[in-house]
Amino acid sequence: MQQRTLGQQGLTTSAIGYGTMGITMAYGPGDEQQGIAAIRRARELGVTFFDTAELYGLGTGSNETLVGQAVKGFRDEVVLATKFGFDLTSGQPGMGLNSRPDNIRKVTDNSLRYLDTDHIDVLYQHRVDPDVPIEDVAGTVKELIEAGKVKYFGLSEAGPQTIRRAHAVQPVSVLQTEYSLFERDVERLFPTLDELGIGFVAYSPLGRGFITGTAKPAGQYDQTDMRNHDPRWQPGNFEKNLDAVHRLGELTAAKGITVPQLALAWVLAQGEHIVPIPGTRSPQRVEENNAAADITLTAADLEAIRDILPTGGFGARYAGQGMPTWT
Repeated sequence: MQQRTLGQQGLTTSAIGYGTMGITMAYGPGDEQQGIAAIRRARELGVTFFDTAELYGLGTGSNETLVGQAVKGFRDEVVLATKFGFDLTSGQPGMGLNSRPDNIRKVTDNSLRYLDTDHIDVLYQHRVDPDVPIEDVAGTVKELIEAGKVKYFGLSEAGPQTIRRAHAVQPVSVLQTEYSLFERDVERLFPTLDELGIGFVAYSPLGRGFITGTAKPAGQYDQTDMRNHDPRWQPGNFEKNLDAVHRLGELTAAKGITVPQLALAWVLAQGEHIVPIPGTRSPQRVEENNAAADITLTAADLEAIRDILPTGGFGARYAGQGMPTWT
């Protein structure tokens, strides 16, 4: 697979990565063995970038342990990324943030143990903590880099001021934020990333699965599935988004590709500094997703996509007050 460079500190990854959150949370009951098979199939197809987080195991390390087990035979050939920043003392998500230096160090040591590795390639702050100066966060990660425990510093869902302040203390290699045909808001941060030489990782590049063509109305998923509450799945928005996917399907039929492949190729076409990290529990879906790296969209294709979804999908990213604040 083609390679892309993220940031100016030497981070190079495959053009398409793999996000592991859905193996253990947010999308209903998972199958860990199938998840391991999907990760290993991704590596066989050239994927070198695997993304996990403390949050995905709700503080138990289950997701990171699974990733470490899956990549054990080829650890030195891949880039492992993980994240800190949530307060998971209750064992539940959404219970607050914690990017205090002592917690960053503790989570990093835990992640090293769970991943069964001597270093983390990319360490992200998962969400900006308003109670901890970003300079303290960046300084702590800088110490971890100097100690050899971490190679590259990343931020997730951060805004321009935070990015600049962090970058002044420890160069930021990559920003990770949701980005897809359905979600475009982060594009307003691209000039800042370009100016500072920071790469971008797009999570949920298939619209949390809506763009795969398997979407069902809210309420028809397992009770643990976040899509039951996602605004894009609610009546009114759901029908409009479904129609958009059907129209994209008409475009892909003429090209002999699938809608997910079109969506990933579109993300790749937005800049050489961008790497999408689709997640799936299916080795077959991995094969479909990774084939998008070889698809080149024409100017006419991009214009046709723009006509269908000029500003993104219908419905907010998160219900209620869940939307991250970018500052």
